[in-house]
Amino acid sequence: MALDNTANGTIVVLNGPNLNLLGKRQPQIYGHDTLEDLEQQCAETASVHGFDMDFRQSNHEGVLIDAIHAVRESCSGLIINPGGFTHTSVALRDALVTVEAPVLEVHISNVHAREEFRHHSYISGIATGVICGLGTNGYLAAIEYLARVTRTA
Repeated sequence: MALDNTANGTIVVLNGPNLNLLGKRQPQIYGHDTLEDLEQQCAETASVHGFDMDFRQSNHEGVLIDAIHAVRESCSGLIINPGGFTHTSVALRDALVTVEAPVLEVHISNVHAREEFRHHSYISGIATGVICGLGTNGYLAAIEYLARVTRTA
């Protein structure tokens, strides 16, 4: 049974660089779903659990940091696929530390089965949890997790 869409607050999903090309860029690795498809799937899953969805993508580190600052005290949970910033951005990590809700790091591919430089994440050490290798289903698993641990209804 679906809950009232505003009963449990807002889940924020942030997507980093190149994820705007989802479905077009290396579909053998990242699949055929577009970012728009993923946004719809996430919104539907969140709605079933009584959450609103705030879904964003940027190729710019500062824009992602500003988004984190804007929601750090108000979101019910934050899901981030930092893309290439995973392996390079201490600044993104430092912004995520300030989020008062659970933070989940999601990667579409299994980063540990790829190039060695992808094995290190500045985000994993401060994240509540990490999901990788499940394709875009990893985002839906993250929403399901947040629904279970943050339910207020």
